[in-house]
Order: sequence, then C-alpha cells, then structure tokens
Amino acid sequence: MTQWNYADVWESIAGIQPDQPAIIQGDRTVSWGQFEARSAGVAGWLSSLGAVHQDKVALYLYNAPEYMESVFASLRIGLVPVNTNYRYGDEELLYLWDNADAIAVVFHGTFAERIEGIRSKATKVKGWLFVDDGSGPCPEWATPYEEVAAERPADLPLAAERTPDDLIMLYTGGTTGMPKGVMWRQDDLFARLNPAGFRRFDPAEGIAGITRAVADDGPGLALLPACPLMHGTGMFTALEVLAEGGRLVLLPTRKYLPAELAATIDDKGVNVAVIVGDPFARPLLEVVQADPERYTLSSLVIIMSSGAMWSEEIKQGLLAHHGSMMLVDAFSSSEALGMGSSVSTADKAASTGEFSLGPEVRVLDEDGNDVVPGSDTVGVLALGGRNPLGYYKDQAKSEATFRIIDGARYSVPGDHARVRADGSIQLLGRGSQCINTAGEKVYPEEVEEVLKRHPLVVDACVVGIPDDRTGERIVAAVETVPGAELPTEDEIIEHVKATLSHYKAPRGVRFVSTIGRAANGKMEYARHKAEAIAWAADG
Repeated sequence: MTQWNYADVWESIAGIQPDQPAIIQGDRTVSWGQFEARSAGVAGWLSSLGAVHQDKVALYLYNAPEYMESVFASLRIGLVPVNTNYRYGDEELLYLWDNADAIAVVFHGTFAERIEGIRSKATKVKGWLFVDDGSGPCPEWATPYEEVAAERPADLPLAAERTPDDLIMLYTGGTTGMPKGVMWRQDDLFARLNPAGFRRFDPAEGIAGITRAVADDGPGLALLPACPLMHGTGMFTALEVLAEGGRLVLLPTRKYLPAELAATIDDKGVNVAVIVGDPFARPLLEVVQADPERYTLSSLVIIMSSGAMWSEEIKQGLLAHHGSMMLVDAFSSSEALGMGSSVSTADKAASTGEFSLGPEVRVLDEDGNDVVPGSDTVGVLALGGRNPLGYYKDQAKSEATFRIIDGARYSVPGDHARVRADGSIQLLGRGSQCINTAGEKVYPEEVEEVLKRHPLVVDACVVGIPDDRTGERIVAAVETVPGAELPTEDEIIEHVKATLSHYKAPRGVRFVSTIGRAANGKMEYARHKAEAIAWAADG
C-alpha cells in the first residue's frame, strides 16, 4: 500500500535542491528553498488561527507563486486547500466558503472590495490573508501575506498528523447546480497522476526513491499551465511537475495573451505547455505563424490539452511549426483522471474527438453492459481504480457519480461516447447537455466539432431551447474569422447536414462576436442557452 503525501514529497525535494527554481513568473523566481521556507511561514499563521487537522483553506487567487505556497502550507500541517473560482459573484463565494467550512481565505488584493461587502456573512472564516498585487493597501481586517511568509516558525504544530489520507479538495461547477467539492486522498491522487508523468516513482521505494532520483538525475522538467490553477487541469499538472522536482512556470499577466505564452515558452525554456483546446491553441498558432523566427517553441517536448475540443487542423499547424514535439489531448475531469487520450505527432494524426481508452475505463450502455465496439450504441464512460472519495457533504451526488459496478467502484461523471471497431472512442459530451429533439438525442460537442470545420468558423456552441413541436430546438452560436464576410445561416446549417444526420443540424444560427468561454476555456452552456432563448423570442 502506498503512503504518498505531497508535503512529504516537496519537503524532500527542497532538501535536495534548495537553490533550484521551483516557481517562475515573469522576472520573479522562487527557489525550492524559498518555496519551503515561505510555505512554513504561511503554515505558522494558519496554525495560529486554531486550525485542526483537515480544516479547509480557501485560495481566492489568480495564478501566482503564492497559490502553490498556500497549497504547500496547508498540506504541511494537515489542512485542506480549496480552490475558489475568481469569476464567482457574492452568493457563489459565500456558498462555496460555507459549504467547504473554510476557516481561512488567502486572496489577491484586487478582491478586497468584494470581500468587504460579504465578509460579515462568511461567519466560519477566522482569518483573511492578503496577497499584495498592487491594487490597493491591505485592509485592516486582513493580514499581509509577505509578513507571515517571512516569519518561519520554530515548528509546525500539526505536522505529526499528516497522513496519506489527507485531502486535496477541488470544487467543480460541473454543468448543473452549485459547486461540488471533489475529495481526493493525496495518496490516490499521487498514484493516479505520477504514472502519467515524466519522472515516475516506484511506490515500493517511497520518498527514498524520490530523493535518489532528484539527487542522481537533477531537476525535472519545466511546465507551464496557461490555464488557471483554480481549475483541475492547472492544479493537477502543477502538483505533478513539482512532485517530480521540476519547475512551474506561470504567465505574468492574468489575461490569456498567446504572444506572451509563446514568448514565455521560448524565454524560460518550457518543456511542457498545458492548454485548454482550440480556445488556447488557435490563437497560439496564429501568433507563431505570423512571426516564426521570434516564436520557435523549440524547447517544447509536449503540448497537453484537457477540457475543450482541440481540432486536428490546429494540431497539424503547430506540428508544422515545431515537428519534434508531441501533442497530447487528455480526456479527464476533476472526478475521473485518465479516461482517455489522443496523441498527434508529425508522423501520426488523430481525428478530432477520437480518444484511446485508459486501461481502467469501460463504456456502459443503459443496462450497465459494456458497449460493443463498432456498434452505434451510445454509452457512458466509467473509470475504475484510484478515484475520489466523493463530493464533500453531498452523499446523494456522491452515490450517483461513484458507483459500484460488478463489485468494483467506478467514477461515472456522465460523459457519453461511442466505441469504434478499433476500440477508440468518439466523445459526445456530458449527458446533462444532451438535446432531445423530436425523440432523438443530440450531443452538442458532436455538432460543435463539425461547425468548427467550416473555414470561416473559429468557435461554436450548440444548445437546445424549448420548442412546442419537437420538445427542443437546436440553436448554434457561431464565432467567425475576424474581418471575413459572414456566411449565411443556411450555409452553416447545410455544412452540418453534409456530415451529420439532418436532425442534428441547427435550426437557428446566432452570429456572435465571441463565444466568450470561461477562464478555463470551457463552454458556458447555461449562458448560451439563456441568450438563445432570448434571441428566439425576439424573432
């Protein structure tokens, strides 16, 4: 039985390579020694609040070294770091912090005014830790982060209670309802992430194996998550690169700028870039094609994507620019890591939306039987093996997602797919977004994939709106190439009909200036549905 705990791992690495960089953001570098020392100071402050084992610490931060320092600080004294979506409004923030039982909130100064308006209602929070980002002074009700980070305590009182069962909790908005806290045992999360990493550790050797690997082989790779650390794709990859003794490179600014991403990759020698599908990859390709001598991307070994569709034409454009890297499209969610992947290289292309199943994945039909490859049956993906314990304080949703199938426990987050004859899967999207039109099921991502193949379409979102005759009517929002002449609605509809069954084609098309995805690159289906209903009502 493994006994992994991230605090144990990071402490051992800091002891081996204290002068090596751990986190880089712009001109700022935090060494492994500083990472360890500063996190100890924050841990001491958390302990002074009277925190007890597995109390929760909310991180209300943009990407910054303080994010991972606060994660390290929490884990070192047996507390649970909890992400906070910085796009949330007042009620969502209060719900999350109350639901998580957060005793402390670490926040960037730019959020001070919003917190001021709701602080009196956040009755469980005992302390507020202010990270100065130049937006204003530290409020009197908060503690300056730099003061506590600079004061290393003589000891860390809760360190003795640290266990492999300690949690890392990731709140996910999902597709419906309020955010849910996905509870990962650290041992399970480490065992799930490390086998897919670059420096893989033998569980039998434990921490001694990590110490030996770092001492013998030196620092690990440099990884840059272009997505927010507050979401699973960013956090999970950050945890893994630090667990390998590598360095985490963060973009300097808070808005995604493809030229900044390309420049940072080249200037910092980034080996792995993490993106979220076409919303990140398409503008990156445009930048490197416009100035190939400035943006070589030559240090990259892999670009990895998760969370949104990544078109093969965009992949091949990037490979034409730098042909020796691999492009990995990973299919995962906060509740299920390692469901499938798709790999493209200069010599091997993979179709958009086509993934190879992970070794512990099944595709089950409505009766719970495995879908026969090559059939047209739509099934739901189920992932066995190491999985989360469930959702925090939500037994009903936990039982609905984490199910016992044939005597084994599986994570079934609701992703639908078909299984091709060769065993690969065609992803169709979450069942909660499935459109029922005249009794036929239509999965938005399947239609969106086809829409984005139109030469004038940059991005697309497909939703179903109420219809008296068919139950639901398919409406597409389409973002087109800037400056180009708009295609007609009929042209877009016929483009879909040329590939898919006619009932899957939109019956209405909204041309929008931007699809306006969330900060993590994911589609905001609820907003688009509301906009489509209003658009249809206006005639």
